[in-house]
Amino acid sequence: MPATRTTSRSTKRAGTDSDKHKTITSSATIVVEEMQDLADCNIHYPSSESERKTFKTLDGKRVTPHQWAVYDFTRTIPCGRVTTYKDICVALGQGSPRSVGSALRNNPFAPFVPCHRIIASNMYIGGFFGEWGTGANARGGQKNTGLQCNRKMEMLAKEGVSFSVEGYLTDDSQLWIGRG
Repeated sequence: MPATRTTSRSTKRAGTDSDKHKTITSSATIVVEEMQDLADCNIHYPSSESERKTFKTLDGKRVTPHQWAVYDFTRTIPCGRVTTYKDICVALGQGSPRSVGSALRNNPFAPFVPCHRIIASNMYIGGFFGEWGTGANARGGQKNTGLQCNRKMEMLAKEGVSFSVEGYLTDDSQLWIGRG
């Protein structure tokens, strides 16, 4: 299920009473909900081999073939579903869960490459923006506040994916395994 974007539109109505002593103005806000895929955005994503060979991130780094493979696969994960770091390795036939996490941590195409849809094999929320875990479960030293993983859970909640307070996927049917 895609995210819900709420937009509002104001309407005004003016009127007078029969004696024309006062003018009454009232307004109402109409709330319109439309579904939004968080990975639906206007980001240039190099698709040809020649574009990929010359592409550099904002830091001036090249993207490795393994990273391209991870990004390409991650783009296929449907909105409202998640997969694991390990399942990406198995589907690609290369790398390790850590190498997938590293590629996603350095993802220059977020949210077009929806790295927020990847979780740990034990169905835990996993990492986001270099942090691992939420609240008391946060790991990664003093800099890790767990706020980034909370942000990841909020993004997934907008897509209809829910987690327990402890950070575990609550509905296994939302796990997507994209193997051929």
